[in-house]
Amino acid sequence: MGKTAPESRVAFILVDGLGDVGVPALGWRSPVEAAVTPNLDAIASAGVNGLMDPVEPGLACGSDTAHLSLLGYNPRIYYRGRGSFESLGAGLAMVPGDIAFKSNFATVDDQTEVVTSRRADRHFEHAGPIFCASLNGLKLPSFPEYKVSVKYATEHRCGVVVSGPGLSGNISGSDPLKDNRLLLKVKPLDDSKEAAHTAAVVNELSDVMRRILRSHPLNAERQAQGKAIANVVLLRGCGIRIEAPTFLEQHGLRPCMVAPTKIIAGLGLSLGVDILDAPGATGDYRTLLTSKATAIAKALAAPLEPPPNVFVPGEDDSKPGYSDGYDFGFLHIKAIDDCGHDKALQLKVKAFEAVDRMIGQLARLLWQAEKKGLAHFSICVTGDHSTPVEYGDHSYEPVPFTICHLKDFVKAKGGEDVVLATDLTPFNLPVVEITKPVTETVSSFEEQHVESSKAVAGDSVVSFGEIAAARGCLGRFTGSEMMSVIKGYLELP
Repeated sequence: MGKTAPESRVAFILVDGLGDVGVPALGWRSPVEAAVTPNLDAIASAGVNGLMDPVEPGLACGSDTAHLSLLGYNPRIYYRGRGSFESLGAGLAMVPGDIAFKSNFATVDDQTEVVTSRRADRHFEHAGPIFCASLNGLKLPSFPEYKVSVKYATEHRCGVVVSGPGLSGNISGSDPLKDNRLLLKVKPLDDSKEAAHTAAVVNELSDVMRRILRSHPLNAERQAQGKAIANVVLLRGCGIRIEAPTFLEQHGLRPCMVAPTKIIAGLGLSLGVDILDAPGATGDYRTLLTSKATAIAKALAAPLEPPPNVFVPGEDDSKPGYSDGYDFGFLHIKAIDDCGHDKALQLKVKAFEAVDRMIGQLARLLWQAEKKGLAHFSICVTGDHSTPVEYGDHSYEPVPFTICHLKDFVKAKGGEDVVLATDLTPFNLPVVEITKPVTETVSSFEEQHVESSKAVAGDSVVSFGEIAAARGCLGRFTGSEMMSVIKGYLELP
């Protein structure tokens, strides 16, 4: 018989927008290279490293296609638009035939039709649900047979689902993708009657939403307070729910995920990944990082019990699925990507240091579980794409990848006394603590990153970053190979 529970479990930390380029103000280092990250450095020193192209070299990919690729699903086969991910993650149900959009509350000049701001407000957790409630269930005068569902997601985003007969996902969106450009009309992307009909339905949907928002009393209140009004919903990424093998079927690993960012949660749900609750984790700058670490550690430390008559092909005797506990814990960090989009250089450096602190907390919690004999844990850290602060958008640079066994991380940190002394006090990203000039950050890097130390295990890399990862034994590989790398590493003694 095959083994009924894995000997190894992995905490997989995905830092959205991790990659960057050398920045002049940081001495031509990237933000993660300039940050003081002793825990990330310890993982690199304790394991194996490489550079990864999330989808393929030279492609500036989105988070959705990148995540599919990293989790072992070819986006050219399985990708059906990001709208379904955002909507599912927001809590909207979808059935075959429905279409969905990843949508922004935004500001448009009603006279010129120019979108002056694609993000009405990042701090939208109060207004967003109110606006969504006014839009949910709206009626389309020319198309009464269609049902419209709207639900708030995070920041300025919402999910939108349209249900009814004869809909096609093969249409464009209304989002111009950059500020100060004209609001777009939705167009069919093929010659089918379904696509042309769907474009007409969605254009009317956009118009009706604008009429509702234009007269909403909350917008008058926001305008009186000097805040940006939200008088349009930008519809993009039209998609249908994907049909794909579950992650358990694909890899034989029981997965869970902490992802307050709704598009990532929705992608996980599409692949049968259980979404964990992490109180205070918001998917933006204010996220409570400690809560994410605690949720993943608790899930990975839970017992794995094989339910009767549930098997997944994979091993000689088939590897059983698990009804309690997990052996692949996915922890998603969004704020780093926001720093890149906002061109917030100092904040991105400090945010990396906050993520590093969270990793230290996660390592302590997992080591306490490993000492009890619950499992052997590993920690893996990588990104889904680059979002350089110099560009303010996704780019095509490869991202660092590192993975180590927890016992080797403990050695790299100087022993279990050091790891167990890690402070578990809950903390948020240090948004209001950005007081040091960039030059001091560089000086701090010079003083605290010790390049002369020796690697504890794996390859010769001793620090985490783009240049260091390029020297790793994994070389440069594509995201489609990542799960094979992880599963192969977990089988090492």
